[in-house]
Amino acid sequence: MKRLKLTCFTISLILLTLVSQAQKTLHREPDVNKPKLFTNLPERIAIQVSELEKLITNNTATGKDVAVDMKGKGSATFAGKVVATASKYGDTIRSIVIRSTSFQGATFSLSAITQPDGKVTYTGRIMSFKHGDVYELEQSGEEYFLVRKNFYDLINE
Repeated sequence: MKRLKLTCFTISLILLTLVSQAQKTLHREPDVNKPKLFTNLPERIAIQVSELEKLITNNTATGKDVAVDMKGKGSATFAGKVVATASKYGDTIRSIVIRSTSFQGATFSLSAITQPDGKVTYTGRIMSFKHGDVYELEQSGEEYFLVRKNFYDLINE
């Protein structure tokens, strides 16, 4: 009988230790004091579909210098080097990643998705893990806009 009580006590102690260890999480608190990278640009920037098409369809090689004109008030050019390209599912999804030379630490990732009806939609964002703001590509009707958002609205750490 003593052995049974000792065994039950030992198992209970082990389970209690495991449960208390499982409750500890490695959660990092957001750094809300990250510096902003795009303070000199407007909240919403129009970007021409032709600019997006040019990036995706020119078979841009890794290491090549490229530039994207962003139109609107306070317009700017996103210039950089292509660091990666990819094409999946018979060119149904084509992607490019550009490391910026005009906004230090930022990358522009852009994907073109060809729908079954042949229509192409674009998705992408300009972001830096060192800064507190990002631009996300959003479609409004037939137009595309880069819309500024907070880093932690999109990314969970």
